[in-house]
Amino acid sequence: MFIVFSLGCTLIQDHMGGPADESSSERTIFEVPKGATARSIAPALQEAGIIKSADEFVMYIRLSKEGSCIKAGRFELSPSMDAKTIIKTVCGVPLANDKPFTIVEGWRIGEIDAALAKEGWIEAGEYLALVKTPEEFTAEFALPSESLEGYLYPETYMLSPDQFEVKKFIQRQISMLEELFYTTNKAAIEQSPRSFNEIVIMASMLEREEPKPEQRPLVAGILWKRIDSKWNLGVDATSRYTLDEWNDRKAFLKKLRDPNDPYNTRLRPGLPPTAIGNPSIPSLEAALAPVESEYWYYLHDSKQILRPSRNAREHEGLRAKYNVY
Repeated sequence: MFIVFSLGCTLIQDHMGGPADESSSERTIFEVPKGATARSIAPALQEAGIIKSADEFVMYIRLSKEGSCIKAGRFELSPSMDAKTIIKTVCGVPLANDKPFTIVEGWRIGEIDAALAKEGWIEAGEYLALVKTPEEFTAEFALPSESLEGYLYPETYMLSPDQFEVKKFIQRQISMLEELFYTTNKAAIEQSPRSFNEIVIMASMLEREEPKPEQRPLVAGILWKRIDSKWNLGVDATSRYTLDEWNDRKAFLKKLRDPNDPYNTRLRPGLPPTAIGNPSIPSLEAALAPVESEYWYYLHDSKQILRPSRNAREHEGLRAKYNVY
């Protein structure tokens, strides 16, 4: 009698523990609330279509004595799972509760700090302070001594509220730059007449100067040619770098007249002292592999079409033609 009863319980248990739809490829993110038990989540599992019957699921738990180990959190479940697999899953490691955070290409460190603070990831100024201590971070390439501006790769990052640490996030950005650009182009970087820091600075200017990625190699060629010929770059974006508001025209015009501003590339020779933002891969690639041309000048018309010119006379003619002053 004992053997027959045991077999009967097993058959009932197997029947009740079968999948809702064995052929289903559907996946559902199911959240187990804090304090929940395997029995208490049965109605929600049924409502989500993951199990056929809440009553049968509860009966399975009673007979199998499984489910005492379930955890709060998010889990990926499917109607193709049997009860045993469902319980095993919700007793395992929950999915990370990650949220997307986007850093726009060209953003300055101050803008990243403000966005992180707005989303509640940090206290205002926390990110800004840490990126001014490059010695706290590591990379395959040499990091600048005063600020990590330009080395903080712009991307959409998935961040976990429970595990977020600003220092680790900054290191992740640097490592992303290393992985996506430096390692891939290491041979070309080592053969370049420019240092890696100079490439990053040039790329940050290209990000602001040329809206179309396909045109950036040409602009890079013009700007490197000016550098090599001891011309002042004349890149107005550099004078905007230290402004609180990038498009503050009054403050910008004041900067353009300031010979003591180290970022004034109209009045001061060479590259600016740091990058002026954090560039994308197309800008970095353009800075590394510029296109040589006959052009020395360029401007953009009202439709943001690039208009290069060979000399000052042509450039002034284009400025008059497109009303760019």
